[in-house]
Amino acid sequence: MDNIYEIKLEKHETRDIVDNHVNGSLTVIWRDWDKILKHTPKMVYVSSVKPGEIKGPHIHTKRNSYFTCIHGRVLFVLKKSDGSYIEIESDEQNPSMIYVPKDMPSAHLNLFESTSRILTLADLAWKPNDNEMKNSIFSDYDWKKWN
Repeated sequence: MDNIYEIKLEKHETRDIVDNHVNGSLTVIWRDWDKILKHTPKMVYVSSVKPGEIKGPHIHTKRNSYFTCIHGRVLFVLKKSDGSYIEIESDEQNPSMIYVPKDMPSAHLNLFESTSRILTLADLAWKPNDNEMKNSIFSDYDWKKWN
């Protein structure tokens, strides 16, 4: 998993039981036997980001996180230790899971015209008073290029 920040996810069509027409889809986020995650999830939650808004940048000092956009379109921006940035888009049509290791600054920007939703798996369950998140600033990152 070292230096692998994007995991492409399986997406399968689902079919009607009467006439077999496609009635939707199923995206596999995590199965214990796949062994695609370096860290076993201890918490799962859904967050939302309004159109054009940025969540972060911030750093989780104790937890590793895996993010999947389940509705809309989101850009994940990760800052490497050498100061360079990794940009990964994720959306409901082309699902991928974005791995953000602890101590790596990251942010996500909603590129969708309405609220986007992100499913998160974390290897540490959040508590309101754990203070494991620190704000960060990406002063040299050009957010305007996404307008």
